[in-house]
Amino acid sequence: MTAAVHDNYRQAELDKFAALANRWWDPDGPQRALHALNPVRLEYVRQRMPAPGLPGRDVLDVGCGGGLLSEALARAGARVTAIDLAPELVKVARLHTLESGVQVDYQVKPVEVLAAERPGSFDAVTCMEMLEHVPDPAAIVAACATLLRPGGRLFLSTLNRTPAAFALAIVGAEYVAGLLPRGTHSYAGFIRPSELGAWLRAAGLQLEDVSGLAYDPLRQRAGLSKRTAVNYLACAVKPGAGT
Repeated sequence: MTAAVHDNYRQAELDKFAALANRWWDPDGPQRALHALNPVRLEYVRQRMPAPGLPGRDVLDVGCGGGLLSEALARAGARVTAIDLAPELVKVARLHTLESGVQVDYQVKPVEVLAAERPGSFDAVTCMEMLEHVPDPAAIVAACATLLRPGGRLFLSTLNRTPAAFALAIVGAEYVAGLLPRGTHSYAGFIRPSELGAWLRAAGLQLEDVSGLAYDPLRQRAGLSKRTAVNYLACAVKPGAGT
């Protein structure tokens, strides 16, 4: 593993999320926001995949955590590989498949290493709520692009670096309402869509869509929105066959 790959994470971030591992699948636990967002994320991926959609597709879930999206993609018919750098989370994800019976290939591995091992292996790559937590998000985007087949799509979600995102995602969610553990997010790590677009272009991808991702904590509901000031989803395609 090169120094650059080894350095593209923060141990404090891994420890923070690993501490939540045992309650990852609890819909009323500290990850309840992800439980509300997950069906919206899955539907966004499903609708933007070309025919036949997800069934039979090779899909990689980067930064899979405890496996919420990974299992949902597998239930939708995809052949799913899922990676994370927190062994505690991957252990929980694997244990959950024993209960659910859903097949997912979970691995503890950096995406940059997998990109060197398996370039051009996937029809879709998802990387949700991860980019804002790493030192070099552009390198993650580049690795994801390498892993895609021509015509494949990269799906991302992250937080916009705006006053609204600071007020809602940090002050409101972490300190006022207690919806997330304090310290979950750092405002400096939030990413403007223009920045993400530049990284995608540098990686040889074409941005297809940016959509807002709205979350109502009181009703535990989520949905797509035209407003991208706080959370947003993005889809980019790798030019070539199948586009």
